[in-house]
Amino acid sequence: MHAMVLERIGAPLVMRECADPAPGPGEVRIRIEACGVCRTDLHVVDGELPDVTTPVVPGHEIVGIVEAVGEGVAVPAPGARMGVPWLGGTCGACAYCRSGHENLCDRPEFTGYTRPGGYASHVVARADYCVRLRDRADPLATAPLLCAGLIGWRSLVKAGDARRIGLYGFGAAAHIVAQVAIRQGREVFAFTRPGDTAAQSFALSLGAAWAGGSDTPPPAQLDAAIVFAPVGALVPAALKALRKGGRVVCGGIHMSDIPSFPYRLLWEEREVVSVANLTRDDARGFFAATVDMDIDTSVKPYPLEQANRALSDLREGRFNGAAVLVP
Repeated sequence: MHAMVLERIGAPLVMRECADPAPGPGEVRIRIEACGVCRTDLHVVDGELPDVTTPVVPGHEIVGIVEAVGEGVAVPAPGARMGVPWLGGTCGACAYCRSGHENLCDRPEFTGYTRPGGYASHVVARADYCVRLRDRADPLATAPLLCAGLIGWRSLVKAGDARRIGLYGFGAAAHIVAQVAIRQGREVFAFTRPGDTAAQSFALSLGAAWAGGSDTPPPAQLDAAIVFAPVGALVPAALKALRKGGRVVCGGIHMSDIPSFPYRLLWEEREVVSVANLTRDDARGFFAATVDMDIDTSVKPYPLEQANRALSDLREGRFNGAAVLVP
């Protein structure tokens, strides 16, 4: 197999050839068809997440075909198309796992962080944490759903029954969840980098009711806001845009420090909550709820060997939608 490997924090990924991995008990080996490039991958390669152990292969929005199964695996069978998401395993024994909150597990495993990821031709994953995909699923269009879609979905659920939703940072996750929210009958207000008219036009083309810079107040008060951009200063900005009793959902795994803000922005029972990882139930719920929604995933494909360019383009916001690596 071949893989793009992070050998040192902050350094470019390096293409390496190695033996095809053998699945252990409870695992499957998957031939990768596509792997999305997520902002979390930037946090891994830049060392913004704790305890990154190198060498590691990033990537956790994986779509591929099962080639081999380990001992004890009856499902999935070879030939099945599967997705491999960020949550790569949990202990199953801690209080969080036992209470249905496996996303908060005390001893989790994460694809492309603590387990080998999808910037490669093959990956080994725990069978019980893979997601069964439809045989006719388009690998490129489906890959971003494995994290951007799932985290967006969990964030939308956290927003409750809000009818008017602001999305701060209109990238991979926002362009998916915007379509879901609109098909649910909600109004979407898209906040982009100031002056990014291309992203604003993109949001409007998907059905957003309004789009503008994150430094611009929306034309109406929001019931909820989801902050996808890893910029802490957007939290008080989003609070300022909320009605009484509204909620700000922080949808990223990493964010710069939230600056101090006057208590009046939080008063009147406004709330700030975070989303951490995802559960297998999130995946089942998302794919069941969106199967007939005809979500249009905007993707920019890159050959696997151009992973560094894809990460750079993501960091600089050079494309709309999601980047996807193709081995």
